[in-house]
Amino acid sequence: MPNFELNETLRQDCFGVAELPLCKILMLNDQQYPWFILVPRVASVTEIFQLSKEQQKQLMQESNQFGEWLMKQFNGDKLNVAAIGNVVSQLHIHHIVRYQDDACWPKPVWGEKKAIRFSEGEAGDRIDVVKGWAQGFKND
Repeated sequence: MPNFELNETLRQDCFGVAELPLCKILMLNDQQYPWFILVPRVASVTEIFQLSKEQQKQLMQESNQFGEWLMKQFNGDKLNVAAIGNVVSQLHIHHIVRYQDDACWPKPVWGEKKAIRFSEGEAGDRIDVVKGWAQGFKND
């Protein structure tokens, strides 16, 4: 997408995973949760309402299909989906699979626990599984 640049903080804190028709999929470098981020590849957008109506529909489709798959893949108790943007204003939507026995349950994950980063190579299996799903993504 022309003029799209991924925010530097997202680039530093995440692994690039795959691309869907609208969004780039990132994985946060924190092994405590299956935590993925969808970033619409649209320049200078900070809010969902700034996307075109067609882009909004595409975002919802990608987010819903991805979220449903994440819950099945990681057998979660709850899926947290949020577009907060207080630290990174570039529009990005967190998809975090939560478990009743995770480190922060039932509190939100933001600011509760320091990230436990993946050691070199550990993230690869999780990334490969998501890449496989993304390759089979179908627009309905």
